[in-house]
Amino acid sequence: MSRTLASRLATAALALAVTAGLGLVTAGPAGAVANGTIVPDGKYRFSVKLTMTGIPTADGGRRNSACSGALIHPQWVVTAGHCFRTFDGVRVDRPVADLTTATVGRADLTGDGGQVATVIAVRQSPTNDLALAKLDQPVRGIKPIALAHRPPRVGAIVRLTGYGADNSVDPVPSTVLRTGLFAVTEVADSTVGVTGRYPHPDTSACPYDSGAPYFVERGRHGPALVSVESFGPGCPHSDVETTSRVDNITDWIRQAIRG
Repeated sequence: MSRTLASRLATAALALAVTAGLGLVTAGPAGAVANGTIVPDGKYRFSVKLTMTGIPTADGGRRNSACSGALIHPQWVVTAGHCFRTFDGVRVDRPVADLTTATVGRADLTGDGGQVATVIAVRQSPTNDLALAKLDQPVRGIKPIALAHRPPRVGAIVRLTGYGADNSVDPVPSTVLRTGLFAVTEVADSTVGVTGRYPHPDTSACPYDSGAPYFVERGRHGPALVSVESFGPGCPHSDVETTSRVDNITDWIRQAIRG
């Protein structure tokens, strides 16, 4: 199954709750980031799971969904723009569900670590498949991830953290945060292309990974956000995944947060 943006959204609408690609949730445990490794509690605490409950459907019903994201400010989360869309696929500047919550700093979702807040507003990037979600209260005690101020070079290694499924054929959202390493293959005006490197060449984003952060690790300077998950082929795969750049819209991000 081709995991284009459209197919990823369609897959999401068939399950019951997305946790990082835009898939919808069914039940039971699953792997996040196909062929990735489990993140221990206390690591990459800026990682976020967005849970949407009660999204209107075309037939007048309701569905549940979820995405991944990253805390970039005590009261703001960055994710994919298509995580906030109407039933006909139009991205909107508002939460679309009856309730959208952000779980921050909880690698194992069955535990009680981290914090949970409610999304009360959304800002859509005018150029990228990227959105900012405002929380009803600041997140305390968790350091937001910094934003990259320049594009990554081709060949650079970036890390992904997300709550996605382990395949796109029968996707099930994960209850644990997983991670993998990727190489940058191309940089375009609004996107960054990446391919899996570790722990396997076909380590890849999956349904429920939409909005998941790709970041560089800079030692004592800490991680810096390069891009967020947008779309790609059916997973797991070893082809190019398309992600939305952050460095070229940092001014817009700051203005949106201030305004």
